[in-house]
Amino acid sequence: MQPIRATQTPSGDAFDRASEPLPGDSTPPSSGPPSAYSAPRVSDLFALLGSVSLGDSSTELIDQLRGLEDLKSAITGLQARIAVAFDLAQRREQETAGVPASERGQGVGAQVALARRESPNKGSRLLGLAKALVLEMPRTLAALESGQLNEWRATLLVKETACLSVEDRCAVDEELAPDTGTFEGKGDRAIIASAKAAAYRRDPRSVAQRASHAATERTVSLRPAPDTMTYLTALLPVAQGVAAYAALTRAADSARSNGDSRSRGQVMADALVERVTGTPGGISGINLDVVMTDRTLFQGDSEPARLKGYGIVPAEWARTLLVELQAVEASGLATGQEGASDPDCDFKVWLRRFYTAPGTGELLSMDSKARLFPTRLRRFIEARDDTCRTPYCDAPIRHIDHVVTWHSGGTTTLTNGAGLCEACNHTKENLGWTAKPLNDDVHTFELRTPTGHSYKSKAPPLPGCHTAQGRERGDHLSQTTVAAAAATPANWGSPQQESRDLTRI
Repeated sequence: MQPIRATQTPSGDAFDRASEPLPGDSTPPSSGPPSAYSAPRVSDLFALLGSVSLGDSSTELIDQLRGLEDLKSAITGLQARIAVAFDLAQRREQETAGVPASERGQGVGAQVALARRESPNKGSRLLGLAKALVLEMPRTLAALESGQLNEWRATLLVKETACLSVEDRCAVDEELAPDTGTFEGKGDRAIIASAKAAAYRRDPRSVAQRASHAATERTVSLRPAPDTMTYLTALLPVAQGVAAYAALTRAADSARSNGDSRSRGQVMADALVERVTGTPGGISGINLDVVMTDRTLFQGDSEPARLKGYGIVPAEWARTLLVELQAVEASGLATGQEGASDPDCDFKVWLRRFYTAPGTGELLSMDSKARLFPTRLRRFIEARDDTCRTPYCDAPIRHIDHVVTWHSGGTTTLTNGAGLCEACNHTKENLGWTAKPLNDDVHTFELRTPTGHSYKSKAPPLPGCHTAQGRERGDHLSQTTVAAAAATPANWGSPQQESRDLTRI
């Protein structure tokens, strides 16, 4: 998959193009700064939209839907111009501050993401899309602003021309001329096919190189699916992908011909898990961290649990998981086969108790004088934060870092620690980014960007914390969460060793 590439650094001419009037705007350009009375503000649009009444007839309602869709596209085009102008302004400010040329522009995509309530990764892609539209594909931008294309289809055109040089991309944009109604009534596939064909005619070598480069981007990803299921996705070269699917298909056909009652898809899924993990159950030599209340574990309460790396799971499912793992361990001990086929692995199920304050569900603090977060404190923060704490980013936690940086006097404590993904941790180290903890019911910190905008990050609620107020009133501390780690190799440490991980007051 070819990402939207970063374009060249905007110039003064780019700023002029970003500031061009929208199509149909007859207001003459002003030679001086815009007057507050001559230019509407973005906030004025809310009042205008609030005054629109629903149509009286079906025809009028459809006209309103179409008009609002065109307005959304026009707003997207204006956002692209604003993003490019903001990128240029940030680079100028960074140049004035003495930032090296190679580092200018860092953090711009993250600020765009926060402003648009998107993840940092998508914010960077939106900035790349904006640069491509404003600087290299003006006719596609014009089609977007006039409502002939929506943001997704404009993105398709940008992606399919990402391998071209600036000159060739501009030529393809001119050839396709989306602003003349070229793609009226066309679907996504038709738009992609037209863009691919035009790109290949312009520069066949670059298109071929793009295909060969795609193999370097092979990867495997995991994302949640409904009902305690997940999507395990592999991006592979076509030959390997077809071969892997064929092998699973043969395994399924063979099992079915021998009377296996499972469906073909079920056999393929089970075969994939067994071949990757080496065990039929698929759990060997890893941690499965489940966070639940003590009531859920011991009293059959219905409060949902949380599985690290997945999210919320039903209480009954979590209890069943632990019971099944204990049954496998007991079976292995009875037969003398520890951990099934691997003598070096067995199933260990233990409890790590985290105590929380009554009412708020806030975890108790721990303290360390070291610069690096100790293992047990890292576990504590990971259990509290679950995913990256940057607003709108739900990427997996990769770094445990100080909210107030160590070199600024920040301490290595639970209050001053936060779980972040790698990209967000690096972003907050850029010039002008600051953060500080706030006093609140649960762990909260404020993130401030170079423009002075601030965003609050509040730790997600732990299982049971919203019911603690109704059930566990009192002045004593409550044991409201239990973390169960399962299926860990025996040589990783005994339950007795892990019992010292209990966090108590």
